[in-house]
Amino acid sequence: MNTKRTLFLVEVAIFTALALLLDILPISFKIWAQGGSVSFAMIPVFIVAFRWGIKGGLLSGFLWGVLQVATGTAYVLVPLQGFIDYAVAFTVLGFAGIFAKKIQEAVKSGETEKYLTYITLGVFVGSALRFAAHYVAGIVFFGSAVEGQPAWLYSLIYNASYMVPSFILSAIIVFFLFHKQPRTLLNAA
Repeated sequence: MNTKRTLFLVEVAIFTALALLLDILPISFKIWAQGGSVSFAMIPVFIVAFRWGIKGGLLSGFLWGVLQVATGTAYVLVPLQGFIDYAVAFTVLGFAGIFAKKIQEAVKSGETEKYLTYITLGVFVGSALRFAAHYVAGIVFFGSAVEGQPAWLYSLIYNASYMVPSFILSAIIVFFLFHKQPRTLLNAA
């Protein structure tokens, strides 16, 4: 096994474990009993996505979702809902990696504003796709907990209540992490 592949696997494993740890530690702000919290947990997946591209981001996100089910921290009603809310929703965070090459090129050429813009866009794309998966699962499987409120509106409010703050928190923290040490974005993606 070559050194680059070994580094890839080690980083994916470590950052995935960190995502799970950040998700279960009491430093996250649990908003809803059935799931949904404002936390720092997406940040490690974004770091992997920006260092290793889509492949690393998708793998890290998928493993984080699987680990939530395996550790019993997932809220699963039926298998299909669990698949959408955990396998799909956390995997798609890795699509932030579509900007990895552009970010790394901007870092190499010293274009700070450019790589920070791409980081923010990547965090937005990953967060928006995760929101979309939770939103669909909410409509289909959870309906409305408020009598007289349409399921689509309930799912929108429920999922936006933690995903919007999580996006903002993640974008700010990832932005500052890499602004202070932009060379950490460079691997060999």
